[in-house]
Amino acid sequence: MKLDNVFKKTRHSSGRKGYISLNSAKPEVPEGLLRKCNKCGGAIISEDVKSDYYICPKCGGYFRVHAYRRIEMVADADTFEEWDADLTTPNPLEYKGYEEKLSALQEKTGLREAIVTGKARIDGTEVVLGVCDGRFLMASMGEVVGEKIARAVERATQERLPVILFACSGGARMQEGIVSLMQMAKTSAALKLHSDAGLLYISVLTDPTTGGVTASFAMLGDVILAEPKALIGFAGPRVIEQTIGQKLPKGFQRSEFLLEHGFIDGIVERSALKETLSHILLVHESGRTHAGEAAGDKAAGSGAEYGGMTKEGAPDAGNGLSVNNRLAKAWDRVLLSRMNDRPVGSDYIRELFTDFIEFHGDRYFADDKAVIGGIARFRGRPVTVIAQAKGTNTKENIERNFGMPSPDGYRKALRLMKQAEKFRRPVICLVDTPGAFCGLEAEERGQGEAIARNIYEMSGLKVPVLSIIIGEGGSGGALAMATADEVWMLENSIYSILSPEGFASILWKDSSKAKEAAEVMRLTAEDLYRMGMVEQVLAEPSTYTIENLKEVTGKLASKIEDFLNRYGEMSEAELTKHRYDRFRSM
Repeated sequence: MKLDNVFKKTRHSSGRKGYISLNSAKPEVPEGLLRKCNKCGGAIISEDVKSDYYICPKCGGYFRVHAYRRIEMVADADTFEEWDADLTTPNPLEYKGYEEKLSALQEKTGLREAIVTGKARIDGTEVVLGVCDGRFLMASMGEVVGEKIARAVERATQERLPVILFACSGGARMQEGIVSLMQMAKTSAALKLHSDAGLLYISVLTDPTTGGVTASFAMLGDVILAEPKALIGFAGPRVIEQTIGQKLPKGFQRSEFLLEHGFIDGIVERSALKETLSHILLVHESGRTHAGEAAGDKAAGSGAEYGGMTKEGAPDAGNGLSVNNRLAKAWDRVLLSRMNDRPVGSDYIRELFTDFIEFHGDRYFADDKAVIGGIARFRGRPVTVIAQAKGTNTKENIERNFGMPSPDGYRKALRLMKQAEKFRRPVICLVDTPGAFCGLEAEERGQGEAIARNIYEMSGLKVPVLSIIIGEGGSGGALAMATADEVWMLENSIYSILSPEGFASILWKDSSKAKEAAEVMRLTAEDLYRMGMVEQVLAEPSTYTIENLKEVTGKLASKIEDFLNRYGEMSEAELTKHRYDRFRSM
C-alpha cells in the first residue's frame, strides 16, 4: 500500500471550514426530499446525501451521523449485537427537569442514552464498538455513558477483542455534576486494563469531540483517527475566547490542527474509514497470531542458553562484510552518503514493505516530518518500521528539515516502538541523519532528554530491533534509533560521533580539515565492521540511485527475513540480555 493511500486529504477542495447542518437547529439529514445546506446554501437531495456517507455534494461538509447509521457504515451486515441497551439514567443531583428532558429525548431519538455499544465484525474481524450519538444531549458523558463504555471495554478484555470507540460529544454532562466527572476516571481505568492485556484500542474522533471526553477515553487510543475538519479540543473555541479574550487562529482545534501538532495518527475520509479500520485490525490480528506461535512465550530462566549463538553472544550470521569498492577513501564515502540522488528512507519503505500505513505525531507537541513511522508487513509478517527521512528535492528536504529530527521526532519514534512492544511486532529502523536538530526550539523542548529516553527504552524493548544505516549516521541523533539487537550498514554509509566538519572544528579548530578528519575517525562501514560495532555491511552499486535500488533491497530483504526468524525464536529475557551484552562489550 502506498504511503498516501490510507490517510488522505479531504476529498473536497472548497476550503470551507467546519461541518454543516440542514437547518440551523438540527444537524441531521431531514426527511424531506430537497433541502438547503445552511453552510453553503446549496440545494441538496436528501437521498443523495445519505447514499454518499452523509456529505454535502456542494461544499463537502460532513453531516453528523446517527449511531446506528455509523455502525451500518463500518460493520459487516447483520453482525452487530447490542449490549446494555436498557441501562437507565439516574438523576444524582436531583436536577430539576432532567428526567423529563431525558424522557423527551428518548421518545424523539429512539435512543435510551447517548452511546450505543456492542460487538460486530469488520471485514470478518470481531470487534467491540461504542458509538456516540450527538442527538442525545450532544452525547455528553453521564453515568450511563461511562458505565456502558466501561462494561464494553471490560467485556472486550475478557474476550480478548479490540475496541473501537467513535467519539462525538460536548463533554461531561453538567446535569450529573461530579458523578459525570468520575466517568473520565472510570473509562480511562477500564482502557488501562485492556491495554495491559496487550489489546488494541482505536479511537475515532468526529465533530465535535470536546471537554471531559477529550480528556479521557477519546485521546487514549493506540491509534487515534479523525474525520476531516472535526472540532477536537478540551475547551471549545467560544469558551477560550470568552475566558482569555484571545482571538484564535483559523482552523484552531480542527483535525488538521491536531495532526500538525502531533496528537492524532491520521485523518481519514468517511468513505475510506471501514477499509482503514479493517487494515489496522488485520495487521494487529495477524501480529497476535504470529506472536502466539513464537517462542517468546517460553520460560526463560537466568543464564539461559541461546540457541544458534556464537561465543561472542550474537546469532551466527556468517561473514557480514560485503563491499564492492575496498579502495574508496573515507571522505569519498562521506560524500557518497550525502548524495542528493541517493535513495532515502521512504524509498526503502516502499520497496521492502507492503501495506504500510503511516502513523503521525508524538502525542505531546508536533508531528516531526524528519521521522516517518508506522505499521507494515514484511513478507506477510507485521512489523513496525521507522525511518529518519530526508527529502528527494530541495522542497522536501526543507519540509523534512534535511533529516535532522527534533525532540518530537524521537518521541514519535519511541511511541511507535512501545506500541510495537505491546503488540509484539519487531521494529525495523532506517537511519539516515547528519545529526539531531540543534536549534533553539529543539533545546527548549528537551532534545537531550528525548535522545536519552530513546536509548534507555530501546535497550530494554522486548521485541527484536534491527537498525540499518542507509546514509549518514550522525552522533546521538543516529544512536537514538540504533540501540538495536543488530546494526547493519550499507557500504557507503557512515556512522560517527560527529560530522567530519564538526570533529575537525572541535579538535583542530579548523573545519576545512574535514577530509583528514574522516580518515582519522574510522567512520566507514568497513572500519566499523572490523571494530565490532556493526554486524552486517551490504555492498552497493558503484553509482547508487533509486534506479538500481532493487539491487540492494533484494539482498537486504533476504537478510531481514533471516534476522526476524532468528531473533523471533528468542524469549523476551534472551532478547534484552543479548542487547545488553552487545553494548556492554563495547
